[in-house]
Amino acid sequence: MAKTKTSYFCQSCGFESPKWLGKCPSCGQWNTFVEEVVEKVNAAIPDWKAAGNKSSTSLQRANKAVPVADITFAEEHRILTPDKELNRVLGGGIVAGSLVLIGGEPGIGKSTLMLQIALSMPVAKVLYVSGEESDRQIKMRAERISTVGGQKPEIRGQRLDAEVSITNTQPSGTSQQAGCFILTETSTQNIFKQIEQLQPDLVIVDSIQTLYSAHIESTPGSVSQVRECTAELLRFAKESSTPVFLIGHITKDGMIAGPKILEHMVDTVLQFEGDRHHVYRILRAIKNRFGSASELGIYEMLGAGLRQVSNPSEILLSQRDEALSGITISATLEGMRPMMIETQALVSPSAYGTPQRSATGFDTRRMNMLLAVLEKRCGFRMGTKDVFLNITGGIRVEDPAIDLGLAAAIISSHEDIPISSKICFAGELGLSGEVRAVNRIEQRIADAQKLGFEQIFISKYNLPSGKKDKNQLDLSRYNIEIKAVSRIEEVFGLLFG
Repeated sequence: MAKTKTSYFCQSCGFESPKWLGKCPSCGQWNTFVEEVVEKVNAAIPDWKAAGNKSSTSLQRANKAVPVADITFAEEHRILTPDKELNRVLGGGIVAGSLVLIGGEPGIGKSTLMLQIALSMPVAKVLYVSGEESDRQIKMRAERISTVGGQKPEIRGQRLDAEVSITNTQPSGTSQQAGCFILTETSTQNIFKQIEQLQPDLVIVDSIQTLYSAHIESTPGSVSQVRECTAELLRFAKESSTPVFLIGHITKDGMIAGPKILEHMVDTVLQFEGDRHHVYRILRAIKNRFGSASELGIYEMLGAGLRQVSNPSEILLSQRDEALSGITISATLEGMRPMMIETQALVSPSAYGTPQRSATGFDTRRMNMLLAVLEKRCGFRMGTKDVFLNITGGIRVEDPAIDLGLAAAIISSHEDIPISSKICFAGELGLSGEVRAVNRIEQRIADAQKLGFEQIFISKYNLPSGKKDKNQLDLSRYNIEIKAVSRIEEVFGLLFG
């Protein structure tokens, strides 16, 4: 007979206690403990392995201690998807045996993105497990989504077949069939039985909060159920080398729902951001064990699904016919990706005793620092002015290289003098008013030149000198006019005279 016990779990962090506690000793939250009945049946053998899957013995080999010098390293195998934005965010493709968690607000497009990937995977068998929608609802969404070749997928019952043409991987004249299978199920035991029969190359679960395991006697979505279901899927992914994507809900604070250990268990955590009332979406990597955690992908939500935005500057730069004050263009980097963003500033006399300070997409404390530098080093009186900053496109930028562009936008609005739209900026501003060098300046200049800018303001410390520096560049490679400055006063002298 299985032994039944009662435990108390913190709904914020997943801490387990044998009795009720008012304050969680792990995360410090109050009144978050909920009683749950926990029953372990036979968790020694995972359900997917009990169903007959013995495709890997990697965990058995890992039980024996091995000297680090004897471990042979080979580059991990990655599965390339037709979605270049997803490949970039994941670090170059889907790693075999990886567990990826995608979170986002309701209606942001998580299910649409995953179904679009499932329908367009070349030469791959994908199992799409849904615990929230029926197969008819998924079929209706699949009818709207276009595949790689722009054709609608052929749908037969619960199987969605899509013809995908393969380029650069198959000989000319050959074609492969990619199958997407839909399973509407919430029991992990039944899911693993279907996985054993189907042997998919990729598994997508929508969502992890709807699954439940018979090993735990608690409701789906509880801390113990989410932790147990994720552990079973993790064992399956690692021992069978099958990548698994999990869609997760978020709380009202924007955090992924469930215990914090859920984010520690998975290999990659992706956040799908954006305003549901606007068309642009941002896929951001928060954690990535196989690549950079600072990459992002940009999509446009259309009636036929999500469109990849290969050139982010097309949405971050507005097309205007007349010159307006308070608007500048800054060269920034997100991971390894250069982008030109539009920074806007509005400076007006304060109608109240205390001036207002507001920033959208930028750190307010750093904005206050820039205002203090402009007042102390340049003599501009900002103490009685309301200052509002805005980063267009709905994204948040933390790159210090946009300091110079923001300072120029603030002074442009303060003096009501427009700055040419053919000028861009890339430099960090120090407390003494110096313009500091920024990293990867070559990529920023090359992107500005490609987009047709005529001048770019950078720090003179990025220029070549007697000693070698990885941040220094060769001016002869570029056709754009490069203005090298050392202090903020020089920038204002060149811009406004």
